[in-house]
Amino acid sequence: MKFLSNTKGTGGVIKKYYEDFVVKEITSKGVKLEPGLHCAPKDIGEDEDINSKFSTFILEKRNWDTIKALLAVSKSLGRGKGAFAYCGIKDKTSVSVQLASMHGVEPKDIERVKIKDISINCVWKGGPVELGSNVGNGFVARIRDAKPEYAQETINELNGVFPNYFDKQRFGYRLNNFEVGLHIIKNELEEAILSFLTETKNETDLEAVHARKRLKEDRDYKEAVLYFPKHLRYERMVIEYLSKQENYANAIRRIPRGISIMFIHAVESAIFNAVIDSRIKNKELFNSDIRCGKNKYGFPNIEELSEDGAFPMAPLIGYETKDKYMSEYEKRLLEFLDITKESFKIKSMPELSMKGSLRSIIAPVKDIKTTASENEINVEFSLPSGAYATIFLNEIMKNDGLTLKSVYEKFSSIPL
Repeated sequence: MKFLSNTKGTGGVIKKYYEDFVVKEITSKGVKLEPGLHCAPKDIGEDEDINSKFSTFILEKRNWDTIKALLAVSKSLGRGKGAFAYCGIKDKTSVSVQLASMHGVEPKDIERVKIKDISINCVWKGGPVELGSNVGNGFVARIRDAKPEYAQETINELNGVFPNYFDKQRFGYRLNNFEVGLHIIKNELEEAILSFLTETKNETDLEAVHARKRLKEDRDYKEAVLYFPKHLRYERMVIEYLSKQENYANAIRRIPRGISIMFIHAVESAIFNAVIDSRIKNKELFNSDIRCGKNKYGFPNIEELSEDGAFPMAPLIGYETKDKYMSEYEKRLLEFLDITKESFKIKSMPELSMKGSLRSIIAPVKDIKTTASENEINVEFSLPSGAYATIFLNEIMKNDGLTLKSVYEKFSSIPL
């Protein structure tokens, strides 16, 4: 990924400890949810509905993955993975606060949930919470081992915007979501399964490396049930199914859709990131025939397209993407990957099909406040939903640690 700013980086590290990164969801009502906030729904502008079949609640978690946290809450209430909903996935290595909802469970039952490092701060009858319905997120990040003198200069140079890249979270901790997704789009489901289960590149857990390599060699799913690490929960779901039936589409369906859909999103996202790279290199980041206006919070309103809109946009390609929205560069990328926009209509797994959408090429950053000590910087800021705090922070730090080179290897021969 390329930097928009030219100022020297501060260096340093983020998320050394989970307490170094705080995520506060900004609800659809424009309220920023604070850690430790216990309140009545009316205090945050939310409406109660005593006849609702859903209970809405404020979920605060520490060093928990969003989906795993909600699965734990759901399991403790005797419910399945289909019972809960959320606006967006928050960073695992963080203290995060967000809205969630659960179907068929009473508020008093959710209030009684006791799980280490998870707290329910408020519950009421209402909802359901809808994916992507939050306005954005507020962040407080600590950059350790840094050179603070360069931070404010970078912030001034960026002038309130930065490239709206997708970051590592989109591509999985092994950075192989793209590969799995491309196989699914091409209807190569066995190859998708094998990549998901056996890819060891970027795998850091030695027990997992050994298990993945062993399965790649012997392809014995019945035996793999006995030795695959317990913490690889989703892999084990797939393996346990394949030990009984050889249906690769249904094996993928064992993974929660909120996870499996990320494989397809990773393909869209990698293409989008490559487009931003191209635009920065050619000094065209702010130029686009597709633009959108601002919402009342000053964030991109993709529902309001206009020729003179504040934010340039590009497509997240799907089967309904209009040809006029696609640049020649995007068409070359698809050709190189041996897919078309129609390939995103996945016949073997229609539930993973992507119609396509639009995304702002730049992201606004608001409410910026910085404080610094000798070698630490605290940065507070707000971003629209879908923008990555890590991308903004890396403009300040300019580290190589957030590179996605391994994802972009497939694009390396395509001229920018």
